[in-house]
Amino acid sequence: MALGAVAVAATLLALAPFFGLLFEALADTSDIWSHLARYVLPIALGQTALLLAGVAAVTMMVGIGTAWTVTTFEFPGRDTMAWLLPLPLAIPTYIVAYVYVDILDALGPVQSALRAVFGWHSAADYWFPDVRSLGGTIFVIGFVLYPYVYLAGRAMFQTQGTLLTEPARVLGARPWELAWRISLPLARPAIAVGVALALLETLNDIGATEYLGVQTLTLSIFATWLNRGSLAGAAQMACLMLLLVAALIGLERYGRRRVDVAGSVQDACLASRIALAGRARWLALVACIAPVLLGFLLPAGYLAREVIVRGLLVGFDPDLFRYILTTVTLASAATAITLVLGFSAVVALRHLKHPLIAASVNVAGIGYAVPGTVLALGLLTPLVLVDESINALTRALGGPGVGLLLAGSAAAIIIAYVIRFLAIAIGFAQAGFARISQEFDEVARMLGAGPAEMAHTIHLPLARPAILGAALLIFVDCLKELPATLLLRPLNLETLSTYIYQFATRGNFEEGSLAALIIVMVGIVPVLLMTRYTDIATMVGRGEN
Repeated sequence: MALGAVAVAATLLALAPFFGLLFEALADTSDIWSHLARYVLPIALGQTALLLAGVAAVTMMVGIGTAWTVTTFEFPGRDTMAWLLPLPLAIPTYIVAYVYVDILDALGPVQSALRAVFGWHSAADYWFPDVRSLGGTIFVIGFVLYPYVYLAGRAMFQTQGTLLTEPARVLGARPWELAWRISLPLARPAIAVGVALALLETLNDIGATEYLGVQTLTLSIFATWLNRGSLAGAAQMACLMLLLVAALIGLERYGRRRVDVAGSVQDACLASRIALAGRARWLALVACIAPVLLGFLLPAGYLAREVIVRGLLVGFDPDLFRYILTTVTLASAATAITLVLGFSAVVALRHLKHPLIAASVNVAGIGYAVPGTVLALGLLTPLVLVDESINALTRALGGPGVGLLLAGSAAAIIIAYVIRFLAIAIGFAQAGFARISQEFDEVARMLGAGPAEMAHTIHLPLARPAILGAALLIFVDCLKELPATLLLRPLNLETLSTYIYQFATRGNFEEGSLAALIIVMVGIVPVLLMTRYTDIATMVGRGEN
């Protein structure tokens, strides 16, 4: 019963921002809504739609192309590329945006070199693409988020057998024909998931779009709340964004509607890779190196260069120690709470098998689809309501009020992290417990073991890899989260992400390069682990040792 209560509590926690958002949206907006509807929403919706379409095109083209190349062909450096291609996920989009503005701006090294080579005196003498534009934003975000599609597509391409491809090869079909007619249709469900994740992350972004000058719906909500001081107007726009999120999820489900068909045509004999020769093998290598260079190596190398050139390791900002400690503390607390809630909910479903518990587990993971800005906005009312209840209780008992315990403290950030990343814990828990046979539970019950003893002796040891994987991903996601942290943090509290953001808003992002490099280095670990687990699963599927 206690585990069931935890599952229901996790659901109520996940739903709290939605109820808060609806309550805030019903408040009076005066005449600001007419202004928003006339001057803000049309531009915001148009820019958001174009951004999502562009990011979808880039992530699909780069992600599918590279996944198919490293899976189908054998060429020099293929194994290395398979490991390097997911690395852009280690860098937050806002950091990559800051780097590319520094590199490609009129005073940056690229344009300065062009002026020196061609003898131009100023930027007015030539044309150069502006990274602070919609196209520049699509480029930056697309080359950071394509690994979502790459990982999903590669996992499917690796498990596709020879049942359909070998007869087509015998009949003279070329590799690209096999891809278009067989491989891509079978991988469509996984690709739909990868694209949906990339687009949801695009909606969540606020640092890159703000810095690059694209007025998205997320940025408009942020500006309406803080700059125009209209919480109700921002909440109404956030409700509109939730409809967009629901549409994206609906498209993803539509893309996965034939997942059973895709799975049924797989066979145990996996297709061998085609060895490329001559110029083709080097073209394949270049096609795989380019997105890694643009999405990871160039930004990470630039950060490392700035750290060295500016002497940030020698002239270390003493406040950075405090910001690192704050970031690690918040991320650790949120990770621990998220793991307890997520794994407890899945264990409750395993033992109780009640429709209410099943529904609770499904609903508890919806927070990941909600942009951080919307999540922060929706949490305000529930947090203030809890604080007011605590103050009323303390006064009724004869004591003084305790103030804003949740809404005015770091606890609000931790709660936002827990809601947003609870889906990761639930997903890993379901995958981990799916590998634990129910027979173990039945034998343990026959021997008189209760749920607590089974969890200690059976479930936790066997599910340890899933727990560690979930903990690592949640921790790193907490380190990188900017919108919710920026909006919910109390005064004088800085994390690594907000520390970098403050430098960027003042126009001297380079001074925050060390903090950005720390986030990147920590983020590499889970990305490499995800790639390693994918390769292990493939080896098992091929029957390799």
